[in-house]
Parts: sequence; structure tokens; C-alpha cells
Amino acid sequence: MINFNGNILEEKNLLSIDNRGFNYGDALFETIKVSLGKVLFWEDHYFRLMASMRIMRMEIPMDFTMQYLENQIQELLKSNHQQHLSSRVKFTVFRNEGGLYLPTTNHISFLITSKTMDEDFYLLRVKPYEVDLFKDFYISPSLLSTLKTNNKAINVVGSIYAQENNLQNCLLLNTEKMVVEALNGNLFVVKDHVIKTPPLTDGCLKGIMRKQVMEVVRELPDYQLIEASVSPFELQKADELWITNVITGIQPISKYRKKTYVNNQAKRVLPLLNAKMRKD
Repeated sequence: MINFNGNILEEKNLLSIDNRGFNYGDALFETIKVSLGKVLFWEDHYFRLMASMRIMRMEIPMDFTMQYLENQIQELLKSNHQQHLSSRVKFTVFRNEGGLYLPTTNHISFLITSKTMDEDFYLLRVKPYEVDLFKDFYISPSLLSTLKTNNKAINVVGSIYAQENNLQNCLLLNTEKMVVEALNGNLFVVKDHVIKTPPLTDGCLKGIMRKQVMEVVRELPDYQLIEASVSPFELQKADELWITNVITGIQPISKYRKKTYVNNQAKRVLPLLNAKMRKD
């Protein structure tokens, strides 16, 4: 079952071929982790969605309150018998159909889907995880690049490149040849007592888990958090590289080209992240 504009429906015969998200990428989405029925970091997801809708000049309905949208998620989980389980929820907002590039309306619709997950909390993944740079296309360092839209052509082609080269992921560059993020999450670089992540001005996604990890690291007295551009040369000098997103938490990278990495600080931060998840 899915939630379409507040109505619980079966997953078929739903979207029109004129849907603007399908035709023009005129859509935003939030990927949300639900742990044992609790919607994690919901306030951050909600305010990111509202800010993104304003940037995209979508009309925000008056009833789009934080409580209303969380209730819509919970109604779907209940209909799918997932209200006490852990799930991956996708909340999509798209402008209603009409017009070509110039829409005839700024009114929106929303669609919520959910899938059950096995993991209730964030786990440290220690299996080999190799990455490389994807250099066929580049991210523009602009405000639009920080939004979670369904314009994901670079990520799709990069994922195919990773599969063809037996990689678990790829790191993306912006037009200034700075490392911005991974295909499915933000990047953190650990060197000695400094933990560094690319700034939003470089074009990286304004990730929810990026924010959570930054808040945890700021509480560690012996580590310095820096938001600054990351050059490809820094990757091979790092002690650790992490990819972060709300579904995985922290994914340590084990190998980049000939360089291998440890995960000592990831082991330290991950329990703090789980504690924050239970508290928030």
C-alpha cells in the first residue's frame, strides 16, 4: 500500500504519464529511516523539505504541518503492518501536471512509500568497501545541487560505472575538481584529529545524516570538525573515509585506489550516533 495525498491506495494505476516529476524532474523527496515505529530525525527532514519546496517555488499547502505529515507516514506504516517495525520511507512531493517547462500550477501532490528493513539501529559495516572517483560528469556547485530532487542522472550513470568496475561506490567531483560526495551520501575525511566534510557551497547534498554526524563530532573534545573543500590528493593521505546517509548511518570506506583505510574513529562515532537517535 502507498499514501497518495492522504489516501491509502494499492501500488498500481496511480501516476499519470503527464506527471511532472517523471517528465521534467519537477519533484523532491526525503528518504527517511523508521526505527521500531519511530520516525528518526523527523524535524530535520521536515524543515529540509519545506526549505527545498520554497527554493523550487512549490506552493506549500496550509495543512502541511510537521504533525500532519508525520501522521500520514504513520498511517501508511499502520496500513502496511509496519507500525512497530523498522522501515525505509520515501516521501515524494511533485508539482501537479500541466504545462511544459513552464508549469500551469504551483500546487503539489505527495506520495509516501515504505519498505521493511532488518536493521533497527546503525551497525558498523566491516566488509571490503572500495571506491574510486567518477570523472565522466561533474556536479555544479549551486544551491540546486544541495536539494534532494529526483534529477539523479549523474548518480545513476556513476552507479553503473561502479558496478562495471567492481566498486561499491564512487566519489563525485564538482566543476572545480573538488570531491563533493558519494553516489548515495555525504563524505567525511578523517586525518589525525581533524574530521573534514565538504561545504554546501561546493554542491554537496544537504544531508540529514551529515548534520547528525557533525553534531556528534562537535561534542568530541579531542577532534576538530572542519567544513572545507576536499581535493582528490587528500583522499590518499587520510586515515579514514566515511560515507553517511540516513539509512546506513556511517559506511567506512576500506579502499580507494591503492590506499587502504582503518575505521577506528567510525567505531567511536557510531555508538554516539545510535544514542542520539534514541534520544531525539
